[in-house]
Amino acid sequence: MHDETATLVTRLLAQRWLPREDVQARRALLDDTFREELDRRLASVGLELREHPYAAYIGLAVARSSERAVFGGSDSWISNTLQLDRDAVALLVVIWALIVLPKRQRQLERQQAEADASQTQMFAEGKPIPRDPAIAPVIAERTLLADFGDKLGGKMRINVNLGMLARLGFVQRRKGEVSEGPLLDLAFDYDRTARRILDGALGDLLANTVPRDTRHDTADDMDDLDDLTETTDEEVHDV
Repeated sequence: MHDETATLVTRLLAQRWLPREDVQARRALLDDTFREELDRRLASVGLELREHPYAAYIGLAVARSSERAVFGGSDSWISNTLQLDRDAVALLVVIWALIVLPKRQRQLERQQAEADASQTQMFAEGKPIPRDPAIAPVIAERTLLADFGDKLGGKMRINVNLGMLARLGFVQRRKGEVSEGPLLDLAFDYDRTARRILDGALGDLLANTVPRDTRHDTADDMDDLDDLTETTDEEVHDV
């Protein structure tokens, strides 16, 4: 008998991400019985399904209960399972903040606008959550260099790290621009990380990027991205 749960796990391990529209991915997201079995089997080996209602892809991550065993097994706490250096993790955080946070706000606004419009229709159907790639902002590489070059190792180091993040599926690079890759929206736990960023190291920088109503008035201006990287050391768990 074909084990569809095992097949899905194997595909996620081999391919590292699957689109939500994939038949097995949709079953994992919509079939409660299948999802319970999937979660149980992943948990038995210290993994969990990483997905978000507004993300276009799903992936796997180290389970929260396994973090200490995996990341704290050596003399110091490692930040990820991808051999990313500290400055690469910091760059990933910056890109996540500049792309995912504004994208999420646009998704929420579009969904609310569609919901408001449907209220005027007698037989309106529920609208799907907007996941159009065009919703996500695109960043010029020269902007990253100008704003963060002195903190993230300069032009050569940023270029090397962008290449690595692109190979890992976090970003896409084209003609001097950086756009969202399949894993970027899944790189961090959104609820945990968004507030840390908006209230902390990148709060003031994002004041002109992220709509005001997603920010707190208590944003602190930190001079060093090391503090921000430390807050996300336990987040980059893609396998």
